[in-house]
Amino acid sequence: MTISEMLGQSGLLTLLGMCVVFSFIIILILSMKLLQVVVHAFKLDKDVGKVQKKVSAAPAGAASSKPAVDQKAIVAAIAAVIHEKESV
Repeated sequence: MTISEMLGQSGLLTLLGMCVVFSFIIILILSMKLLQVVVHAFKLDKDVGKVQKKVSAAPAGAASSKPAVDQKAIVAAIAAVIHEKESV
């Protein structure tokens, strides 16, 4: 087998491998789209809409009603962990 034959064969195998991967990706995308249509047709995605409405309907002041976190305590905890990791 000459070098030119080997290069031709390797090029053919490379193209074949790329086509197989491309075909697999196309099949994967089509099956995901089909699954999306099936889920939407059976109305299995209705819970997602309710969650999105609840999140968007939350008032802006709700987040500020939580008690303030002590920033110094957080910094002290991080410093303690770093000190412990450096000593090991």
